[in-house]
Amino acid sequence: MIHIDDLEPCTEARGDRCEVRVKLLGKEAGGKDLGCMLYELPPGKQSWPYHFHWANEEAIYVLAGQGTLRTPHGEVAVGAGDYLAFPAGPEHAHQMINRGSEPLRYLCFSTMLVPDIAEYPDVPGKMALFFDCPPGREGNVRFGAFHDADYWNGLD
Repeated sequence: MIHIDDLEPCTEARGDRCEVRVKLLGKEAGGKDLGCMLYELPPGKQSWPYHFHWANEEAIYVLAGQGTLRTPHGEVAVGAGDYLAFPAGPEHAHQMINRGSEPLRYLCFSTMLVPDIAEYPDVPGKMALFFDCPPGREGNVRFGAFHDADYWNGLD
């Protein structure tokens, strides 16, 4: 058991658009197969790049603020009390964006299956391969852009 106020947030920021403060609730409470993170997006920022997972399912419960959920079907406004589910697969790609004037706070839950692949539709071929750790945990993660190749390419 942990108390949310006992955890220091980690800040992930990249460029002018991406910035998120994260508290690793599931990990710090000793969770193994179910992850939970508290996210806070400052106004004008977005979370991780638009992505989906091939193995892990994610869900978001919005605690406070107003935001925009980006999906393959377009963008939709979200706010406190909304629960969002993202099963594995490309039809459930997602990204949270805060276009409001207040911080957007939400809990993100996920299964912690290994191995997993995250794919980024905005960058064709870009993937993250999670070999020995689930997303959000430390371990071997490889990022790369892949292209079609014959099975025997480079082996004969």
